Amino acid sequence: MSKQPVDPITTEVITRHLLNTAEEAGVVLMRAAYSPNIKERHDCSTAIFDAQGQVVAQAHHIPIHLGSMIGAIEALTQRHPVDGMRPGDMFLANDPYTGGGSHLPDLNIIAPVFAAERLVGWVANIAHHADVGGMVAGSEAAVCENIYQEGLRLPPVRLVNAGRVQQDIVDIVLLNSRTPHERLGDLRAQIAANQSAVRGVLDLHQRYSSERVEAALEHLLDLTEQRFERALQSLRPGSYTATEHLSGDSPGELASIRLRLQIGDGRLCFDFDGTDAALQSARNIPRQAVLATLYTVAKALLDPDVPANAGYFRTIDLRAPAGSIVDPRPPAAVGCRSISCGVLCDAVVDALSQAAPQIGMAPSGPHHLLTWSGLDPRNDRYFVNYETVAGGLGALSGGGLQTSNAEGGPDYRLDGMDAVRTLASGSANLPIEALEHAYPLRVERYALRDGSGGHGRHRGGSGIVRDYRVLGDSVRVSLSAERLTEPARGLDGGGDAAVGRFVLDPGTADERELGSGTRELALRAGALLRVETPGGAGVGSPRSRDAASLARDLREQRLRVDQAREVYARSADELQASTPAASAPHSDR
Repeated sequence: MSKQPVDPITTEVITRHLLNTAEEAGVVLMRAAYSPNIKERHDCSTAIFDAQGQVVAQAHHIPIHLGSMIGAIEALTQRHPVDGMRPGDMFLANDPYTGGGSHLPDLNIIAPVFAAERLVGWVANIAHHADVGGMVAGSEAAVCENIYQEGLRLPPVRLVNAGRVQQDIVDIVLLNSRTPHERLGDLRAQIAANQSAVRGVLDLHQRYSSERVEAALEHLLDLTEQRFERALQSLRPGSYTATEHLSGDSPGELASIRLRLQIGDGRLCFDFDGTDAALQSARNIPRQAVLATLYTVAKALLDPDVPANAGYFRTIDLRAPAGSIVDPRPPAAVGCRSISCGVLCDAVVDALSQAAPQIGMAPSGPHHLLTWSGLDPRNDRYFVNYETVAGGLGALSGGGLQTSNAEGGPDYRLDGMDAVRTLASGSANLPIEALEHAYPLRVERYALRDGSGGHGRHRGGSGIVRDYRVLGDSVRVSLSAERLTEPARGLDGGGDAAVGRFVLDPGTADERELGSGTRELALRAGALLRVETPGGAGVGSPRSRDAASLARDLREQRLRVDQAREVYARSADELQASTPAASAPHSDR
């Protein structure tokens, strides 16, 4: 490692240059992509790594993708020696067991960066492709029992050889997808994004010597580690336990994720000993996705502004039993790991908040997954639409390490956020206009789900209700979700959140509820599918919620008068005195 002295200003300039390079690559990827899941929902990420494969800059995209990119570089260098690489090379990988990925639809493309014929770093991007084969359209469904059912598996393979695309590798991807026209466009967008990132890194090495850049990055990682160690001082040393549950292999059965967090000596050790064995479904979480979840939650709770790089990763250790839900072995299926990571987040938050109650947060409602597929009657082309619908975040019990509600602010400041994905996820809402333009579907209702957040002094965030009208006769849907039976539980007297639901043809004689695991259900033209996502849980007794927050709830029609009386124990006179005239109801679309 370089020992060349470096000043803090140069370190900051180099750091910002690399962060901007990663962000610019992300813009290229999203603007050049073909599929709505990437260009509209932004289900992709970009990052820059040093020559040792340590992340030094990550764009503000999807937190859970970070683990996959780190794992892919490790797998790449084990399979392809660096001395056999050349400028212009790029490598493709997605397999969780041989390619460092976390589920098959996420395709990693990695490029080495050479300056003066010497490896000086890596650039990488990851994009969620809407279909890479397998037994279910979308390549992600809870019902998959092994990874062979989930689609094309790729160890690290050379996709671009000294600037020339390897068409045989591209052909393998296209032949395994139900939507090859999208895959080709999205792969080209990923290649272009890496080309942009390589130019940005080389520009930096041309402005400064490579030795100076390396010294600055080494200094950056050390400073980040030291900063996060200071944040850890706010935690009480000791051992803390937490348990969360996923849907088990049999109806009504729950599988346990058990966590013991050990805090001391400037480190966090997350030990999952006692977690249940890997499931015969796609709800398992590969080790790389577990690590990404730990990094994300620890950063969000302890120091949200710490740079997202490998410096603070050094303070976090993971122990996961081999063959368990949190470290599955092949051929375990892993496609729905993002939903499971939403539940895993709640266990990590629970354990950390026991060591520092001011950063506590109630459990949240993870997103629900729908995969639409079929023949579009408007153009006779097969389509696959991968879409997640957000839930509600749990309420906060304190104000975080940097803020506090102790100075007398209204309780609603610590309410859970409505209609957002949990901490490990970060993809965007798919706009109605984009969905209706691309697919034979019409959204007839899109609104907050009233009453889905748990009551409390701090109220849980609301989930979403979204109604889809089917406009073609050859349309199918697959569904995957958690918290359909086991709700997000309230903290310190707070109320539980509502569970999620999928309802077909609600309000008609044909109404029926669908479960997670619904696989390519054929729908007739005119059918309506309603998605109701779970809310976040509440914190504290509802009877302690202040009058100003209750008045706001009533004004925004988040609460009915009878609920204010019965659940929050407020008299009619109290409500009348504190409640201004109600405004118009929020729009359903």
